Amino acid sequence: MKKQLVIMAISLLCMTAVGQVKNQHALGARLGGGNTFGSQVTYQYGLSNYNRVEVDLGFNANNNGNGFNLSGIYQWVWNIESGFNWYAGPAVTLGSWSYNSDYDGSGNSGAYFGIGGQIGAEYNFEEVPINLSLDTMPQFGFGPSNQHFNMGLSLSVRYAF
Repeated sequence: MKKQLVIMAISLLCMTAVGQVKNQHALGARLGGGNTFGSQVTYQYGLSNYNRVEVDLGFNANNNGNGFNLSGIYQWVWNIESGFNWYAGPAVTLGSWSYNSDYDGSGNSGAYFGIGGQIGAEYNFEEVPINLSLDTMPQFGFGPSNQHFNMGLSLSVRYAF
C-alpha cells in the first residue's frame, strides 16, 4: 500500500511539472526570418494545462506581388521553470502567392500546402499579461509551386488573456 501511495504521489508531481498553459488566449505578432512567410498575426487557444492550438495568419503585399499564409499548430507545453516553458507539435500550412517581375514583365502565381512542426521556448511575465516566444517551424512544401524545405526563426510577442 505504501508503495502505491508513493508511486501515485510521484505521478501527480510529474503531471504538474509537464506543462503550464497559463492563459487560455494569447494574441499578438509573430516576426519571422529565413525562407518562411515572414510576419504574421498569431493566436493561441489553450485546450488544457498541457496543450494548446496556435493559428498564424500572414499577408504579404508589395509592388511586385502579394500572398497569404495560414498555419495551424497543435502544441504540447512543458514547464522548465516558473513562467518559462518549451513547446513542440505538428503544423500544417496553406497559402497562395503571385508576383510580377519588374525585369521582364512576366509573372507567376500558385498555391502551396506544407506539413511540418514547431518547436520553441516562451516566457510568460507575471507582472504584465505579455508572452514572448522564440521558435522555428520547419516544413516540407507540397504542390506545383512549393516543393522544397522551409525553415526560419521567429520571435512572437503576444497579449495573454
